Amino acid sequence: MDRRQQKTRKAIFMAFGDLLERKRFENITVQEIIDEANIGRSTFYAHFETKDALLKAMCTDIFHHVFTELLPKESDEAYAHGMQNLELKLGHILYHLREQKQNLKGILGGESGDLFMQYLKEYLRELFSLYLDEFNTNIPTNFLLHHLCGSFAEAIKWWLAEDTMHTPEEMAVIYLAAIGK
Repeated sequence: MDRRQQKTRKAIFMAFGDLLERKRFENITVQEIIDEANIGRSTFYAHFETKDALLKAMCTDIFHHVFTELLPKESDEAYAHGMQNLELKLGHILYHLREQKQNLKGILGGESGDLFMQYLKEYLRELFSLYLDEFNTNIPTNFLLHHLCGSFAEAIKWWLAEDTMHTPEEMAVIYLAAIGK
């Protein structure tokens, strides 16, 4: 993507984020995004087929940024010498999500929340799969991953609704205590 396209995409994301601070996702129209971003209709559709595609791209960008640093590559020294503490990684996720709090409240406040939670759980599944050996091995793996992803995603939703009254580090400790870690 060239710089001009990146600039336009950023303007669309910013406009969408600003609208999410004021309105629920389902009440935002493509025309409002276009007006807020000060772009043409064809420009919007050159980047995104629908408002839902814009939401998915925004979620992917958020999660990619948050999780890229957390998921090791085989070449990473952390991979070779044991993973970082799960508590630190969960705190890292919460720290970055807190930075996106206004956008996330708008996304979670309506029909778009289910889509957001689905995308989040996909990323969480990859992260939690790295720590399965730290949990009770008598539990079927798929059930355990489903439970960890679902419960942490709901914990994030609760934390954002509570206006992040706990720090990311405190929330990671609370979550791990709730699941018996």
